Parts: sequence; C-alpha cells; structure tokens
Amino acid sequence: MSQKRLKDHAPGLWTADGQADKEIPKFLKKYDFSTRMTAVKLTDGGLFLHSPIRLDSGLRAELDGLGEVRAIVAPNKFHHLYAGDACAAYPSAKLYNAPGLEVKRKDLRFAGMLADEPRPEWRGDLEQRTIRGMPMLNEVAFFHPSSRTLIVTDLVFNVPKNRAWGIPILSRLLGVGGRFGPSRLGRWLIRDKEAARASLGMIMRWDFDRVILSHGNVIESGGHKKVRDAFGFILGAASRAQ
Repeated sequence: MSQKRLKDHAPGLWTADGQADKEIPKFLKKYDFSTRMTAVKLTDGGLFLHSPIRLDSGLRAELDGLGEVRAIVAPNKFHHLYAGDACAAYPSAKLYNAPGLEVKRKDLRFAGMLADEPRPEWRGDLEQRTIRGMPMLNEVAFFHPSSRTLIVTDLVFNVPKNRAWGIPILSRLLGVGGRFGPSRLGRWLIRDKEAARASLGMIMRWDFDRVILSHGNVIESGGHKKVRDAFGFILGAASRAQ
C-alpha cells in the first residue's frame, strides 16, 4: 500500500512535498532540493493547486479523491517547472501565472496573469497580493482566510539547521539553514524597497497564523509575528514592536 502524500492542515487545505529535481543535473540529485505544493478546496468543490510538484499516480489519486482540479497556479518566476505536467494531467484546469512568467514560459498556455485581485474561480476563498519591488521573483502571495493561512513560495525559508537545503554550501551561502525568513538572495532581489514595503504592509493586514512555504517546515502557529520580525528590515522598527 502506497504511503499517503497529502498532509491535512485544516479543513479544505492540504500540502504535498516533493523533490524539485526537474532540469537538475544528475550529479546534484543526491542532494535535498525539496519543495512543496498546496491544494485548496474551493467553495464550488473544485481544487486550486499552488506551485505544483511532480504528480505521480498515487498523488494524482489522492487529489482526484478530493475534487476536480480546476485552477493551477505558478506563483512566481521560479516555481513553474511542473506547471506543464500538471496541465497535462488536468487538461480542463486553467493555468495562471505570476507577472512576467508568460515571457519566460512561452511554451505554456496561460488563462490569465495573477494580480492583486482574486480570479473569479477562487474569489471568496482566497485573497492575493503581488510582492512588488522584486522583479526577478514577482511572487504572488495568497491568504486562505478560513484557515488563517498565508501561502508563499520563495518569500521566506524555514529549513532546519540540521537539514541543509540543496547543496550544503549553497544553504550556507543563501543563509537558509536554521532560521525563518528571506534568504540572502531574496534580500538582494529587492530592487525597490518602497514598493516591497507597501506590498508586505498589505500582507501584514491579513489575519494569518499559519505559514505554508515551499522550502522548509510549515509554521503551524505564530506565523504573523515571525513574518513581521523577518521583514523588520523593510517594514521598520514600528512594525516589529506591534
């Protein structure tokens, strides 16, 4: 009997972990390049897939048991490698992209670009906000109000100190081991601090407690303060004191 892949976090909210091994050279595949997909059950009964991972037959069977996949989201300009596979698995689903990804992935057929307003398919179930000021990433963050969950990809990392992400030296260089927050690369990617501050300020208005991220452990509680503290260098001392 195959092991269950989907993890329940709250009613209508699941994640599945996998290896981000697509297009990685064979000699690097012994290292941990783990990533995470999130599935949300929508009011109409359909499923919303955020940052899809490799879908094997077992994982597909689990998803099919939850509902029909109707929306697939590539939430930033890095998390898109399995979007085409997900569309092939669910041809009736619509694929939505982070701003700029349509230029990078001209081979994919997108139904629309993500912005600050939810698409009709998930309006009322999810809220969203584009993280501006980081054009190389252009991440779109999501909020699931019913479970008080923030859903992101590379905005923050939470890799345990005893588990290096990727090549061990890469984890140290990126500063992603044993701490919650943006990587050193993520800080470097901020090109417009005022735009980033405004976007993060809007996200901090959401009443989230849990944080689902792509790399590292999910924060099941206390996530709002952790995000606020992690971005204190952008949000300012007044925000950290709240």
